[in-house]
Amino acid sequence: MELTVLALSFTLFLVIGVPVAFAIGLSSVATIIAAGLPIAVVFQKMVGGMQVFSFLAIPFFVFAGELMLYGGIAERIVRFANSLVGHVRGGLGMSNVIGCTLFGGVAGSPLADVSAMGSVMIPLMKKEGYDADYAVNVTTHAALVGAIMPTSHNMIIFTLATSGIASVSVLSLILAGLVPAIILTLCNLGAAYYVAVKRGYPTRGAFPGWGEVMQAFGASLPGLLVVVIILVGILSGAFTATESASIAVAWALLVTVLVYRSLSLHNFLKACTKACKTTGVVLLLIGISNAFGYFMALYEVPQMTGELMKSVSSQPWVIFLMINVLLFILGTFLDMAATILICTPIFMPIAMQFGMDPVQFGIVMLINCALGLNTPPVGSVQFVGCAIGEISVGQVMRSIAPFYGALGVCLLLVTYVPAFSLWLPSLVK
Repeated sequence: MELTVLALSFTLFLVIGVPVAFAIGLSSVATIIAAGLPIAVVFQKMVGGMQVFSFLAIPFFVFAGELMLYGGIAERIVRFANSLVGHVRGGLGMSNVIGCTLFGGVAGSPLADVSAMGSVMIPLMKKEGYDADYAVNVTTHAALVGAIMPTSHNMIIFTLATSGIASVSVLSLILAGLVPAIILTLCNLGAAYYVAVKRGYPTRGAFPGWGEVMQAFGASLPGLLVVVIILVGILSGAFTATESASIAVAWALLVTVLVYRSLSLHNFLKACTKACKTTGVVLLLIGISNAFGYFMALYEVPQMTGELMKSVSSQPWVIFLMINVLLFILGTFLDMAATILICTPIFMPIAMQFGMDPVQFGIVMLINCALGLNTPPVGSVQFVGCAIGEISVGQVMRSIAPFYGALGVCLLLVTYVPAFSLWLPSLVK
């Protein structure tokens, strides 16, 4: 009875357009009432879910990303990417992929990535004769790489969602995401080049020479170093994974204020405001999802889901495929943080039961969630890209297949070839 109330009320609130955080909270309250328990249980679980020291990394990583966004780092990365691959067929599309990947590495947020790089690259691509749907698809899919880069606050959220299930360190997850990020970038480059050749987009000038490439790289290097500083600092023991987020903020301020001198007071205040808003939403969602997860554990949702899957097949590859399909479907209706917090306690025990490592599952989860960011009806990255490109979601979806295919290839490789995500973490054990 209570589980039915939980599922139906949550679905109903989503259908009528209630924001995800409030839909989770209201469905938890409805379940508490149906179970005859004190409503205070919901608030106790909410507060307890937010009182975790590791959560300090979330506002710092978010703030660092916003400083990178408003501090002028994107323009220098665009110049470097253009000097490197701008001369090949569909060169601006290739430059877009590399630029988004690099900026995603320093910002750690697909939404910040598409906002920064899209504002620069999409209008430029349209001006150079590229179709708007191509420009938007290239940008929004390349921006998703930020979800599995070292500065991604979603990695912190995942490690906390695994509490009580398995021990997953932030460092292991950071290292596990590096090779899949390279694979995803190569797949995006392949999709961008394939569509460019198919549509007959022209080449754009000649290769400017390695001197120009190195000059552009030198200009973008101070911003790109944040990834290196985080990895080296954690591996050397200079600071913890949580402390690395504050280091990222300090470095972002140093680069944008003293090196580039491109962060104005107005943009600094905008970055502060945006970071506070995003942090508030994420922490509210974490607290409420903790209450929601309490009921799922109480009524044995993971066990029932596992039994249902095993009734379909006992083959690990089938189970993993089913998990990916379900995560993709749920990710189209939920934001990334919500999907991680709700689905990890359900699907992670099942994946582990069939032999998948928790760290590998984390990368599979993050890629699935990233795909959901670019899929209606709750595709925030896609909506931002379409707004910048002044094109409807429907028009973009008509030509999205090659880019979905690129993301699907990466997801399948990470799912069925554990070495892609586990090789680097195994080197530091």
